[in-house]
Amino acid sequence: MEFTGAGRLEVRITPLDVGKRVSIRRLADSAAEGATFTDTVGVLTSWDKGVLVITRRTGESVRIPESSLVAGKVVPAAPARRRGPAADFAELARVTARAWQPVESEPLGEWLLRASSGFTRRANSALPLGDPGLALDAALDRVRTWYADRSLPAYIQAATGAAGTQEVLCAELESRGWTREVSADVRVGGLAHIADLDADAERVILARSIDELGRGWLLRYQRSDEVGPQVLKVLTSGPSVWFAAVPGSGEVPAAIGRCVVDGRWAGFMAVEVDPAYRRQGLATAVMTVLARRALDEGASAAWLQVEAGNKGADALYAGMGFTTHHHYHHYRAP
Repeated sequence: MEFTGAGRLEVRITPLDVGKRVSIRRLADSAAEGATFTDTVGVLTSWDKGVLVITRRTGESVRIPESSLVAGKVVPAAPARRRGPAADFAELARVTARAWQPVESEPLGEWLLRASSGFTRRANSALPLGDPGLALDAALDRVRTWYADRSLPAYIQAATGAAGTQEVLCAELESRGWTREVSADVRVGGLAHIADLDADAERVILARSIDELGRGWLLRYQRSDEVGPQVLKVLTSGPSVWFAAVPGSGEVPAAIGRCVVDGRWAGFMAVEVDPAYRRQGLATAVMTVLARRALDEGASAAWLQVEAGNKGADALYAGMGFTTHHHYHHYRAP
């Protein structure tokens, strides 16, 4: 916190700092005689009518009365990253999008409208990566109309938690009644470390197409007998796609995985294990074999996405050296 020459805390932020990352100290809500304080760090996304809105890395918005401020200052856009490959948000956002391509897409300025008959929010949401070429309200109207024409709910995928992410857009969406439904972490790690893990690699079968592994791969992924063409289109999209499976006792594999190699990046998706085969290291084996193939193709860094609250996946991927780079959230139109 900042101090004046007399040793007192000082508020050094103003409404002109909206959009910057700030650190503030304020009186706690329950403060009384013998006042206590609480600190908040995040992006200042609004300062209106005596109320500040701070959006934290996780996307959570905190409303703070101006009258409760004790100190505040602008801080660097993001802390230095000590682990994992270096990457900026724009690069990762484009890499992750290329690994999960929709059946249909249309640009809206620097936004991308994506639709795949409802198969996953990622493939059925607008991806904002710059200026939509319209005022925000007009752009949101266009998004709603585009998805309504396809009998789909309108979603926007927006990110928080790193330099260049979209805290201000998230706050604007929330102020207009858009509801955050699902959040996930985008994590990064070193590919060589995954490839060097002690895993039962001989059980894993690699293939360029799902057909080579049989219909059971889709049944393990979908857990359903009905697989539409949009599912295959999304799963087979990407610069260099690999599928993996560990045979089970029948047609359906005990474990599966998917990897998309894109330049220096290898993205891991659809890693699933039959509950009857869990705690046998099969997820590690699948990812290790896929990582080795990605290394052969020249990749050096890994990424994956984990829905918030998935404690099992959190533990698995932390053990592999993955760290959170940023968070993304799907906002649904009112």
